[in-house]
Amino acid sequence: METIISYTPSMSRKSDISVRPGRPREFDTEGALDRAITRFSEYGYHGTSISDLNACLGLTSGSIYKAWGDKRGLFLAALDRYMLLRGEAISACLAGENTGRDKIEALLKHYAWLSSEAVGRTGCLVIETAGELALADAEVAALIAAQQHRRETQLLRLIEDAQRDGSVRSDLNAAMFAKMLLALQQGMRVLGKTGSRDEDMQGVVAELMRLLE
Repeated sequence: METIISYTPSMSRKSDISVRPGRPREFDTEGALDRAITRFSEYGYHGTSISDLNACLGLTSGSIYKAWGDKRGLFLAALDRYMLLRGEAISACLAGENTGRDKIEALLKHYAWLSSEAVGRTGCLVIETAGELALADAEVAALIAAQQHRRETQLLRLIEDAQRDGSVRSDLNAAMFAKMLLALQQGMRVLGKTGSRDEDMQGVVAELMRLLE
């Protein structure tokens, strides 16, 4: 049985916040949000000023305010889009695999790649946000907690599927192993910020998979 959990903005916020309602689209909104995702992932919320966003997005402050209200509004829209894109990427990563074990390995290798070389230095917007804003912003904390829960639930179901199809040992504590895999994924993303080689990250995955034999 194939288990895929994707993110949609409605899971975290009641309305689409990519652009404020009633405003005409005068620029490539998704492209602007993608550039904002990179900027916030690399430098964080507090490390990004409106002038930084002007340069990064190629938009005036007025355009940003009209579209998203303020820097926080833009950030929340970027975070929503980031979680949507990550869910889509994970779904695509799992789609071509057959056994539960293969799905787990493919997912971990995907995270290893995300945590290596240049792409690794960009970092993960969810991890960056959790460290920077979770204690100071209750709304953001709830969004991050919900995302982490979705990821842990997905891992748990993948492990349970793998146990059912016999590709992973049945005596494994699926719930605890799911938490461990989540911690591994997030830890790899943190290591990637300071520069990790792809071969090292893939080696971590290989050693982890030995535990499932």
